[in-house]
Amino acid sequence: MNLKNLSPYIYGTTCLGDDSLTLEQRLEVANNAMLSGAWFHVSDQYGSALSVLAKAYKMAPAHIPRMIFKVEAERINQMRETIHRNIDPLGVDHMDIGQLCLRDRSASDFLPGSEGYTEYSKIKEEGLVKQYLMEVFPWTSPVALEALLQGCCDGSGADEPLIDGFIFYFNPLQRFATNALWQKIQEKNIPVIAMRTVCGNHVKTLRDVPGAAWKDYIQQRATEVAPLFDASGIQSWPEFCARYVYSFDQVQATVGATSKTENLNEFLRIAEERKTEFPADIRATLLNMQTRWSDELDKNAEAWSM
Repeated sequence: MNLKNLSPYIYGTTCLGDDSLTLEQRLEVANNAMLSGAWFHVSDQYGSALSVLAKAYKMAPAHIPRMIFKVEAERINQMRETIHRNIDPLGVDHMDIGQLCLRDRSASDFLPGSEGYTEYSKIKEEGLVKQYLMEVFPWTSPVALEALLQGCCDGSGADEPLIDGFIFYFNPLQRFATNALWQKIQEKNIPVIAMRTVCGNHVKTLRDVPGAAWKDYIQQRATEVAPLFDASGIQSWPEFCARYVYSFDQVQATVGATSKTENLNEFLRIAEERKTEFPADIRATLLNMQTRWSDELDKNAEAWSM
């Protein structure tokens, strides 16, 4: 099982939906990302992002990127409607990868014989969605773990596995797969897409500037991680973050959003150098921190509290 031809850096399009930015600024960074060959991460939930992307695609039709789309449907029979609500405005006829949002799904929805498996598989066979990722949060990790253990990801079941990998927030301050799920992902070598590359801001801004961290736990973790960043000798926070997640064999790519071309260029440079070694002692310390954080907070977190 693999995720085909992913770029190591995936351009997150949330900023393209920010109407406080000029359209020209958003089109500039979108076009530069397209010309780079990076994949895009897209959703109809990102404000006006789809309309901005549609304009960018018309400006450079030869460079329309491959894309990961969020697919959030309350019921199985709403899947196709949700898919078309995302792809139709962009003038594309399929999703390269669909990011399945668990919400109230159960593990059985992804197993052979279920209504979900039947519909998801049919959509895949038709080519409307080429591959699936399962989106994971701490509060949905038990469902994802159960689905993995029952063979939805690694082919240990009787039928073709439905899910091609997992996607979740993963950076030095967050690892939204709980410890039990993370352990199985590593044991079974399941592909992972790491989201939110820099956790929203520079670690010292998150530590020091009131309100920069949207939750107290982020500020507290930034206080612990900032000394590790300083000790690493790595020049930039984005490079520190990306090299950390790239140090795990399971991580195929990191998703980072930006509205500035200079930041985009930094992400692209870091991705080209992704095999640069991350300091082993700092990696081990971060792993221990994330294991502790997961037990202390993440595994007991209420939905949308992190």
